[in-house]
Amino acid sequence: MSHITLVRHGQANTEARDEISYDKLSDLGWQQARWLGDHFRQTGEVFARVYTGTLTRHIETAQGIDADCPVEMVHDARLNEMSYFDVAQRLEEQHGLAIPGEREGFIEHLPKLFTYWQQDKIEDVPERFSEFEARVRDALHEIAEGDGRALVVTSGGLIGMAMRLILRLDIEALSHMCLSIENSSLHRVQPMSTGLVMTQFNAIPHLDTPERAFARTHL
Repeated sequence: MSHITLVRHGQANTEARDEISYDKLSDLGWQQARWLGDHFRQTGEVFARVYTGTLTRHIETAQGIDADCPVEMVHDARLNEMSYFDVAQRLEEQHGLAIPGEREGFIEHLPKLFTYWQQDKIEDVPERFSEFEARVRDALHEIAEGDGRALVVTSGGLIGMAMRLILRLDIEALSHMCLSIENSSLHRVQPMSTGLVMTQFNAIPHLDTPERAFARTHL
């Protein structure tokens, strides 16, 4: 078994209010990915395996990182983000909770969305909360059982769910985790005999300088 480095994708289209238009990196998102790749090369970080979801922003981020890896990149749909906009639209239609237009609104909105979703109180969603949880659990454990260090490029919601599974977080804590995860941030997971353990959360060594402070983004 080997440890996993989870990376959230670079900044995407922050003006989007639907899944399709959100799913592409901004110019800054590409730059964040390239800086992260430079960091890996400068520190001698080499991965035996690289995984992404099948979303464009995941694949573009991995391309920007351009990690040194001896095998072909794997695109696994289990590593895709939850369909936030789709679930949020159903929540608004069925319960009158409007989709927010700014970050402060998301802070109030996300715990409510997760609560309704977990309790199966939102109908006609792309997947149930329990199904999202199960696919994240399955993918993480399968990757952890492989040989060699693994790089996984994915999304903030999936990383938040990984934290929930590993740290046994409740819904409010899960929401706080998701909201705090920065674009192109690093998160380390170490397999142990007792299960998966978090050894690093939300690190941004490639952006942690005064001249790159402008490049720290959450959306």
